[in-house]
Amino acid sequence: MDNAVDLKQPELYFNRMLSLLEFNRRVLEESKDPSVPLLERLKFLCIFSTNMDDFFEIRLAGIKQKAELGSVQTEPDNRSPQEVLKATSALAHELIDEQYRVLNDELIPLLAEHSIRFIKRQDWTESQSTWLRRYFEEDLLPVLSPLGLDPAHPFPKVLNKSLNFIVSLEGKDAFGRNTGHAIVQAPRALPRLIRIPQEEAGGGPDDFVFLSSVIHAFVNDLFPGMTVKGCYQFRVTRNGDLFVDEEEVDDLMRALEGELPQRRYGDAVRLEVAANCPDAQAGFLLKEFNLTREDLYQVDGPVNLGRLMALYDLLDHHDLKYPSFTPGMPPFLGSGVDMFKVMRNRDILLHHPFESFVPVIDFVRQAATDPKVLAIKQTLYRTGPDSAIVNNLVKAARAGKEVTVVVELRARFDEEANIQLAHRLQEAGAHVVYGVVGHKTHGKMALVVRREDRELRNYVHMGTGNYHSRTARLYTDYGLLTADRRIGEDVHRVFLQLTSLGRFSDLNRLLQAPFTLHDSLVARIEREADHAADGRAGRIIAKVNALTEPRIIQALYRASIAGAEIDLIVRGICALRPGVPGISENIRVRSIVGRFLEHTRVYLFENGGEREVFCSSADWANRNLFRRVETAFPVDDEEARARIIDDLECYLRDNVQAWELLPDGRYRRVEPPDGEEPFSAQQALLERLAEKP
Repeated sequence: MDNAVDLKQPELYFNRMLSLLEFNRRVLEESKDPSVPLLERLKFLCIFSTNMDDFFEIRLAGIKQKAELGSVQTEPDNRSPQEVLKATSALAHELIDEQYRVLNDELIPLLAEHSIRFIKRQDWTESQSTWLRRYFEEDLLPVLSPLGLDPAHPFPKVLNKSLNFIVSLEGKDAFGRNTGHAIVQAPRALPRLIRIPQEEAGGGPDDFVFLSSVIHAFVNDLFPGMTVKGCYQFRVTRNGDLFVDEEEVDDLMRALEGELPQRRYGDAVRLEVAANCPDAQAGFLLKEFNLTREDLYQVDGPVNLGRLMALYDLLDHHDLKYPSFTPGMPPFLGSGVDMFKVMRNRDILLHHPFESFVPVIDFVRQAATDPKVLAIKQTLYRTGPDSAIVNNLVKAARAGKEVTVVVELRARFDEEANIQLAHRLQEAGAHVVYGVVGHKTHGKMALVVRREDRELRNYVHMGTGNYHSRTARLYTDYGLLTADRRIGEDVHRVFLQLTSLGRFSDLNRLLQAPFTLHDSLVARIEREADHAADGRAGRIIAKVNALTEPRIIQALYRASIAGAEIDLIVRGICALRPGVPGISENIRVRSIVGRFLEHTRVYLFENGGEREVFCSSADWANRNLFRRVETAFPVDDEEARARIIDDLECYLRDNVQAWELLPDGRYRRVEPPDGEEPFSAQQALLERLAEKP
């Protein structure tokens, strides 16, 4: 192996921020794909919009803070925060311009061909105008509070990502005041899409208008006696991160509860305005929000495109959506089956959403009512409203079982829901802890302790995704149900780490961050490099959501130099540069973007023919490996391991929804070679695992 190569040189690393924007580009590309059902294309456009919101609220906001503080700290690609800001701004503007082009030039005309129409103000019929005026007067006017700007009425606080209008006025109000500008804020409870009833206003059955169009049309009614010279929608995106000094607070929940209201009014990071907004008004808003021209996005359409997602649920056009499916159920898990009996006889591997999440719920439900079960311990990161898992934990606690729940209060944007969840569990009598200060608890684990024949036996569920029934229908994740003694002991020790103080013995089978996971991964990558250097097969397949940790990347480079064959399936951010001659020419990187969000984390090491497969909650990123409590669990069952390896090979065969990362940082869509049939991994898994209609 050539140890003279400098594997830290910046040219070997892509910038994380730009890589994330490239992932968002791939999502946007799905909205342009004619093979995707039309309403699903609109949905991808909305997902792109919400992804970009998250990008500005968290990623860009953090970089802006560093730049404003004059930080010179660089990433492995050696770009300063100021350089990153400039590059990301240019790319973000390009992507958002393309988003509105797709909406206006492609999706809206195609929807109209199916009689799904967004009616512009100038195209309203007389009967539609009459109905919409009545709607404005009865449903909108009572809840709108226009705010004139003058010395007694300063610029109002504007909620993060809320719909607002800046109105230019002429004339004097009832008190003789000259007011040049006013702000109209649209309450969040108002629907952003209004369906025009066919029976009352005529037109088609699926005619809609935007809330912004209705407010524009009748804004004069808000300022009687004055002349409205212009009305322009705008939206501001704010820093959405919460700051809690965990070393200083003595009650994390109370500190977070105090911080949550401030998130709505964090520092502004982006201003979106209507494309026709004059420079004077845009400049006025930029000054009010302390932003620069680089932070301004002028858009040709609604400023809050993510709210168009509501259209998907409002329409019954099933021919314009993906075909529905019923998640499959392993044949040995029929109705009423004893989960503990099955788990004593075999491990159960579930691949969501192709297979049902119900067995996981049944596992907790049966534990809650089984008189032999003494204790249930579980981590919760995101659960969703009215969670069946949580309901059964509450039931177990009320039944007198020892229920311990590690609730991660700092799950971003779910903090408020998790605080309410913690209160509910505590009121039921469960022991609730909030993990470890400085380390988010991101591992997914449930442990059931059951008394059997005068001994205690552990039953475990571990997964790559959250205990969230809804996302189990949208995200691909693995879950393992097992009664393996060594894994049960390991999970028990991890819970002791999370809930008590002190050091505990090393784990038998699990790899755990922030302790053993990183070093164990590096050691296994180096083992494959040694095999390759000795002329044996060195092989790694890893499927993760992000790959950014420098030492992992350097280990992969060394393995590639030694001749190991490496396939990486990285959904989002990838800082590794593949295809560099002499360094990464044996590394291939692809990303799968399709109907389901790829969320599984799987690591396969050839290990001299005795293949090792791990599933994990952890990506190969610094935060996962050093600042979170994560677990990676081995898949020892031969049948389950073979299934996962076959799944990985499916993703490597995909030539429909796969994108290949090129050495210059661009992604190229993979297409079937001449004579080869199209193959979609997600579709193949649906056909293999889901119930047949």
